Amino acid sequence: MNIIYSNLLRSTGLVTCGVSTRQGGVSPEPLCMNMSFNVGDANENVEQNRRLFARALGIGLERLAIPMQVHSSVVKRADTPGSYSSCDGLVTDVRGVYLSISVADCVPIFIVDTQRKAVAAIHAGWRGTVARIAAYGVEMLIDEFQCRPARMIAFVGPSAGGCCYAVGEDVAAKFPGEFVREESGKLHIDLKAANVSQLLEMGLSENVIEVSSYCTIDEGDMLHSYRRDGTRSGRMMGVIGLKMDSMR
Repeated sequence: MNIIYSNLLRSTGLVTCGVSTRQGGVSPEPLCMNMSFNVGDANENVEQNRRLFARALGIGLERLAIPMQVHSSVVKRADTPGSYSSCDGLVTDVRGVYLSISVADCVPIFIVDTQRKAVAAIHAGWRGTVARIAAYGVEMLIDEFQCRPARMIAFVGPSAGGCCYAVGEDVAAKFPGEFVREESGKLHIDLKAANVSQLLEMGLSENVIEVSSYCTIDEGDMLHSYRRDGTRSGRMMGVIGLKMDSMR
């Protein structure tokens, strides 16, 4: 099974963090390693895919905290595993609670305060990005756990890249011009850069923000993409949590 990791976050020794791909799994083509119950896949396939992913990360499925995503800017505190309604981000300082998000083009963002030992998982589509969910995720860490941006590090995971993410004029107009470019008569948005900008504005340093080079639309063999495959697309899962033994 192929899992995308953050070298930066792994180097801390504090967290388990990874993003699944479309490779492996038990679902039929083209879903393959699909992690979502909402794309027409059989429930037993999704359950088995999730078990395989969790096992590869060394965690139990019963430890997942799962936001019921609605493309919002809402971030909630998750002290226990389970489902969290109507939100697109979670924060926790509880060891062994693993925050998860579902993506297939939207930006997965993972944040760690290495001293306070608290984490965030954020799902940022274009709506969430415009609504500044990455900034709200940092604010939640500050408000709930007295975290400091100067101690935070972040991973902006695989998502639709500015190379391929074409949008209409109505969507492009919602973004500052620095994140919009025209190519072959189409307007493209750089969602990763827009979210990195929010993290920087909140006080994180550029040298502690790792950005995945993978574009979900471009990586057809490796990654799910709704923009590319439409209703035939599965979903990936991103997970972050403080290790049970992360006491240092």
